[in-house]
Amino acid sequence: MKSEIEQDVEQLAEQGFIDNASVKIHYATLGTGPLMLFVHGFPDYWYTWNEQMLAFSEHFQTVSIDLRGYNLSDKPNGREHYQMRALIADVAATLRHFGKNKATIVGHDWGGAIAWATAMFAPELVERLVILNMLHPGALRRELIGNPLQRKASEYAKNFKREGFHRFVKVDDLVKWVNDPRRKEKYIAAMNRSDIEAMLSYYQNFPDEPFDQEAPAYPKIKCPVLQIFGLNDQHILKEGLAGTCDFVDNIYTLVTIPGAGHFVQQDASEMVTMTILNWLRNEY
Repeated sequence: MKSEIEQDVEQLAEQGFIDNASVKIHYATLGTGPLMLFVHGFPDYWYTWNEQMLAFSEHFQTVSIDLRGYNLSDKPNGREHYQMRALIADVAATLRHFGKNKATIVGHDWGGAIAWATAMFAPELVERLVILNMLHPGALRRELIGNPLQRKASEYAKNFKREGFHRFVKVDDLVKWVNDPRRKEKYIAAMNRSDIEAMLSYYQNFPDEPFDQEAPAYPKIKCPVLQIFGLNDQHILKEGLAGTCDFVDNIYTLVTIPGAGHFVQQDASEMVTMTILNWLRNEY
């Protein structure tokens, strides 16, 4: 039954491209109403949100994008094209494309980092924020400074930041986390269409050592925030969730899901969907 639902989402969704300064961003959209923008992380693509798109398309225009460098989106050469300001600009271009002033933004992993950054530096674009398994950048920096377990868990990022490391990364490595055989076939195809060097270029936005150097300013988040966290995440540790409310000047809700890992939107898709739905209903 699950595979039939996934197939229906692909068949029902309208797909197209957004233009942002000559960089084409691929999207899939389903439903009508206020905009709900889904932003995936590493190594993933728009399809990761299929269950959520189907569920929320009854009340929202759901839009899931392929981040630049991934799947069907353009893959510009040069790390400067993957700096956070360019990624925020892709979010802004998506809203313009659909004629919306604001959106509920749902982000996972690097998509979560982009969502946090958009809410801080382009707050006029964000109606509500839903973050899955990504710490607020201020909390992440704090943990990298004071928590040796988080520093150890983040060691992989050092390699990902190295010039030329993409040559050592294979598609088989990128899809190891995908357990469903039918879904894995789709992911292998999507990762083969992606640019590994571009994907790793996102890690230039990861904090540089020494981590205790002067931190950037983090403007307070002004919109309501829901943070969902799979507690079995091996790379982003739950200790970093502490104190996140200090970065938010609005309603902040945290929901942790035991037994779910980093890809919580797939490990516990029904729970994630129901959590977001109930939060939207009870937000005010």
